[in-house]
Amino acid sequence: MAARLSDKIALVTGAGAGLGEAIATRFAQEGATVIVTDINGDTAGRVAQKISIAGGRAEARVQDVTDEALWDAVVADIADRYGALHVLVNNAGIVIPANVEQATVADWRSTQAINGESVFLGTRAAIQVMKKCSGSIINISSIEGIVGEPHTAAYNYSKGGVRIFTKSAALHCAKEGYPIRVNSVHPGFILTAMVEEGIGSMPQKVQDEMRARLARDIPMGGAMGEPLDIANGCLFLASEESKYMTGAELVIDGGYTCH
Repeated sequence: MAARLSDKIALVTGAGAGLGEAIATRFAQEGATVIVTDINGDTAGRVAQKISIAGGRAEARVQDVTDEALWDAVVADIADRYGALHVLVNNAGIVIPANVEQATVADWRSTQAINGESVFLGTRAAIQVMKKCSGSIINISSIEGIVGEPHTAAYNYSKGGVRIFTKSAALHCAKEGYPIRVNSVHPGFILTAMVEEGIGSMPQKVQDEMRARLARDIPMGGAMGEPLDIANGCLFLASEESKYMTGAELVIDGGYTCH
């Protein structure tokens, strides 16, 4: 049986750890050549090396996803060297816990730039290449782009923007007749360092309340998901198995948002 991403060229941002690492690794296992980018070159290199040692194909690049000129340069270089870009996963993101009264303007703007504006920049750059060769753009939003959370005001705003921007881009590509699918993925609470650090940075009382709420409100055993759960969802969207999906929201949250 052929690998599901055989001969595909994929770019995954924020792939030096967490969800990005899991997605890049899973794509490589299914035959993709993966460009692993991260603002931390050491972590990107570690992931690319791990993929290569396991028999996959990967290269690492340092990328600040808020840099417009760098986005254009990275995508153009991929197109020049590989002749195509088939999959883009806009995964890079941050969370700075703070409610609407506590959030600073600086933290707000930083969150929007990394979580939201970068998705626009990446999508725009990828379309220029993909409209000539076909492709799948996967934007990592969150369940917090669908439901609210009092302690992550800036994050809620950014991920809600990713959700609706994805639909706009999907409609544009379809209207223009481009062979490009654009979908969003909405992870629930997934056991990554970013989630653990985010919860851990909250006051102890808030931490205790949140952990109790997750145990109570996640229908599938009250447990957080694993990065592989998200990677497998992205694999489906990257593959031709999702050829009739665009502008869709793939929620992977253990049933949390069913309430």
